[in-house]
Amino acid sequence: MENLQNLPIDIQTSKLSDWLVDRRHCNLKWQSAIMAIREKINAAIQDMPENEEIKQLLSGSYIHYFHCLRIVEILRGTEASSKNIFGRYSSQRMKDWQEIVSLYEADNAYLAEVASLLSRNVSYEVPALKKQVAKAQQLQQELSRREVECQSSAADLRERYYAACKQYGITGENVARELQALVKDLPTVLGVVGRDAAKLEEHIELYTAFTNFVCEWSEPVLPMLTFAQKRGNTTFYEWRTGKAPTVVERPVVEEAPPDTVTEETIDWGDLGSGTETQEVNFGITVEDGVDWGISLEPGSEDTGADGINWGDSEAAPFEIEVVDGGTDCPEGVARGEDALTILENPQSRSQFIDELTELETFLTQRLSEMGEEGDVVAMSQFQLASSVIQGQTRDHIQKMLAVVCNLLGRLTSLRMQHLFMIQASPRYVERVSEALRQKLKQADILVLKRATLAENRQEALEEQAKLEPRIDLLAGRTRELQKLIEADISKRYNNRPVNLMGVNV
Repeated sequence: MENLQNLPIDIQTSKLSDWLVDRRHCNLKWQSAIMAIREKINAAIQDMPENEEIKQLLSGSYIHYFHCLRIVEILRGTEASSKNIFGRYSSQRMKDWQEIVSLYEADNAYLAEVASLLSRNVSYEVPALKKQVAKAQQLQQELSRREVECQSSAADLRERYYAACKQYGITGENVARELQALVKDLPTVLGVVGRDAAKLEEHIELYTAFTNFVCEWSEPVLPMLTFAQKRGNTTFYEWRTGKAPTVVERPVVEEAPPDTVTEETIDWGDLGSGTETQEVNFGITVEDGVDWGISLEPGSEDTGADGINWGDSEAAPFEIEVVDGGTDCPEGVARGEDALTILENPQSRSQFIDELTELETFLTQRLSEMGEEGDVVAMSQFQLASSVIQGQTRDHIQKMLAVVCNLLGRLTSLRMQHLFMIQASPRYVERVSEALRQKLKQADILVLKRATLAENRQEALEEQAKLEPRIDLLAGRTRELQKLIEADISKRYNNRPVNLMGVNV
């Protein structure tokens, strides 16, 4: 018997209610009795004395049987004046709570209720709060990761912006004006290239002699390079006519508007989604003509202050005479494209670059041929060549090739290509400026998105801070309830130890 007395009773918490009903400690229909008791509790708590402990018992917690017992103990002190000589209380408060305790103890309804409450806390309430905390922590980690991504992406966009500006040779404070300022310096840069073209005399002479010897070519070779070598970077008019102009009327370059960015021009996009940064294609294409950006459209009938008054005639026919700029001008006057230098004019510049490339290819091939030692056939072929060809050495050809490559590189660099496009089309400045501004706009969007993510992360952190005390409080009440139930069941089995299994909070 002593061994049986010390044998513990282990009960699974999830099956505690069924265990109590099966052993007839509680009635199967205990829930209907509890509903009547809850109504009496709700009525009784409307009239309670001022007591701090009672306030704590009634604040935000589910009032069960053991709370009612404590309230009765407190009322015995606060309602002591209403006790008569027979030991009964005339206070309605005390009568109401004593009745509630009696209803709880009938058929052990209280034990079934607290068992159900314990199972609900263990199986649902505490796990749900812990799941919310885990979700808040996961959200914080995700938002922190996205914050870092936004910060790094914004820094990368700004770095790419300043790298592109550096590639253009500008600071980026006012892109449009700085680009046009570079175009203003373009004639000076091209003038230096034209003066350096004077060094190509020996190159042209060697190439001419070689073509005459190998191909018996009698026509002039490299005409543009020959012209630039003798006269420098002169006007296209002089190249076309062979005469220097008396008057040069260069095209007027339009000034760019201030490079301003307002709130209305920024597309802030969706701050909650990832942003993709599009690459800008700066491919350079050379067209036959110049797009002056002029379009004739049948427009509105309104005329503003800057409009043109065409008169009262509605259907008056008119003719447009198309004049090829620079050709129908007085003799000696270089106008339009004729006023541009041969390195500014797209047509002559393309020919200049083509001839430089042709010369580069020739020198590269000649250098390769001269590097082949012991080629008896090649040596015999050039025995009858002129002294210009026979007198060349491999080192000298190497130096000549370096001069040509230097000129070609200065004209075909990416920066020069952009400057040529800007000079040919003022609208290209707008496109480049907008493309560069987009990088800064995207960086600003990412900065705002990072701030929003930081706010969301802070909200998640605050939510976690609110949930954790609730979990601790609920876990403490659950463990306390576990001890009360174990003690109550233990009394029914001669104080045998009782263990409620599965209470992991």
